[in-house]
Amino acid sequence: MTSAFAVAAGDGVTLPAPIGGEVTIKADTRQTNGAMTVLQFAVPPKAGPGLHSHLRDDELWYVLAGEFRFKAGDDMLYASTGGLAFGPRGLPHAFQNVGDEPGRLLVVTTPAGIERFFEQVAELTGPVDAARIAGVGWPNWLDFTGPPIGLSDPL
Repeated sequence: MTSAFAVAAGDGVTLPAPIGGEVTIKADTRQTNGAMTVLQFAVPPKAGPGLHSHLRDDELWYVLAGEFRFKAGDDMLYASTGGLAFGPRGLPHAFQNVGDEPGRLLVVTTPAGIERFFEQVAELTGPVDAARIAGVGWPNWLDFTGPPIGLSDPL
């Protein structure tokens, strides 16, 4: 049985994010009995991940601070502080902080498990390029298929 829990502001496991900035794991597989993972990202200006698909989980992005765009399939979606976007499993997607200041996202994935990708990327030593990130992604049900949208769809 899953127990109730609370996570205080500033708490969680914080790791360097593959896109720069950092990711804080606020709720993981064990805490939610596999139901969801909750992550908080600090995203540098103009940064975002390469185009990718989640093969087993849906993803919701809630903008805590800043302005973001989200490519989901052929659609380009926009959300700023207080807004959100959703990317269903299997749909290629990516996001970008389009502001000139660091932004913050709260990301919820269902079911849980995506935290393992960020933990494993953080363990990599030496230069970390797109190929190495993709290599960690595949066993974690992530299929990286293209560059960040800042490169494929410049502002």
